[in-house]
Order: sequence, then structure tokens, then C-alpha cells
Amino acid sequence: MIQQQSCNQLHKTVLTLVAAVLCSVSLVVRADEPSERVTAAGQVFKELAGTPEGLPISMLNKAECVIILPSVKKAGFIVGAQYGKGVMTCRSGADFTGNWGAPIMMHSSGGSFGLQAGGEATDFVILVMNDKGAHTVIKGKAKLGADASVAAGPVGRDAEASTSGNMSAEMLSYSRSKGVFGGLSLNGTSLGPDDGDNEKLYGKKVTGEEIFSGSVQPPATATALMTELEKASPKNLAKAK
Repeated sequence: MIQQQSCNQLHKTVLTLVAAVLCSVSLVVRADEPSERVTAAGQVFKELAGTPEGLPISMLNKAECVIILPSVKKAGFIVGAQYGKGVMTCRSGADFTGNWGAPIMMHSSGGSFGLQAGGEATDFVILVMNDKGAHTVIKGKAKLGADASVAAGPVGRDAEASTSGNMSAEMLSYSRSKGVFGGLSLNGTSLGPDDGDNEKLYGKKVTGEEIFSGSVQPPATATALMTELEKASPKNLAKAK
């Protein structure tokens, strides 16, 4: 009886701690505004595209969209849970060959069980490499590895996807934590447009598909991000004629 009571008490304690961790993460995620995340995404991209050890421009030149999730928070006591908000921007046009378009606010989530101590913030960058991968994410919530294939991306300014897994993946994913940048698989992560944040950013209800179609003008806060993208990769070389 005593042993059963102890187990019940431990179970309640664990649930309370998990709830506290998840609530704290939720509060951190809600702390910044969509416009601030657009600005942060532009800074992350500028830093990673401007260093030889960072985002491979050779792969960016073949990408149709870029997803940037700045400072994704991971809470780590008992249950590792990742929550992130960020930005997706795609080359315009039905065949993704135009200029970089207006940002679509994004939300990601994923969880893993394990004994992890402390929390950390990580920047994630995902290159979307083909039409199917792009439309899958633009239309709604997609689970990476199931609805769209994803692989750890090659690193370095002139890196190429050298394995069959890289070359066939619809998305190439990267992370930066504590100054270290590298390819990282995001299998199991759910990713899709954040309708609430898109409404805040554009001042009206608008879907990811409507933003991609060019039905709304990019906000002023997106100028830096779009400028950096155009400077780094002005043309889709995968579809260059």
C-alpha cells in the first residue's frame, strides 16, 4: 500500500514537472512577435550564408524555399520537447523560378523522450529542394520523414549532396547551436504555416498558399531577409535554362 502511494505521488510529481516545463516553453515561444521573428530569421540567414563553414550556396542555388526557425527552444527535464516558430520564403512563380517572395510564418513541433538536463536554443534552417516538398509544407502541417522526406544537409560553402539520401530528399536540414553549424535530420518534426501569426503579420487572415501566390505585399520587416536571399542566390539554378 505504501509502495503504491509512493508510486502515485512520484507519478503526480513527474506530471507536474513536465507540465511546468511545457508551459514555460510555451511562454518563451509566445514572447516575441511575428515581425521580430522575421527580423531574427534575416539575421540568422545572413550569418550562415556569409561564412565558408555555413550554409552551402551551391545547395541554396537549387532550393525552391528556405525555412528558418531562429532560437528553437528545447525543454529537457524528463521529456525533451521542441517548439519553434519561424519563417518560410519561396522563390515566386508556379515553377519557383522568380524572385524570393513574402514570408510565410511557420510553426514546428516535435518531441523525444529521454533524460535531458537543461534547455538550449538552436537555430534551424531547412532547404526545400523540389515542388512537392514546397507545396506539402505550404498547404498545411506536414510531418517530416512521412509527408515529406528530409535528410541532414551537407555543410560548407561549396558542399554538394553527395549521397543518394541527400540527393533524393525533398528537404535538407541544418542546425546551429552554440556557434556550431552542421547537418541534422529532423525526421518526426511537424511543420506548417502559422495562421495566427500570418494574420498578425499581414493584418488579415491569409493562408500560406495566398502568401506564396503574391496576393499580399511583404511587410517592411521582411526587406532585409529578402535582400540577403536575393544577394546570396538570385536564380534557381536547378531550373536554369
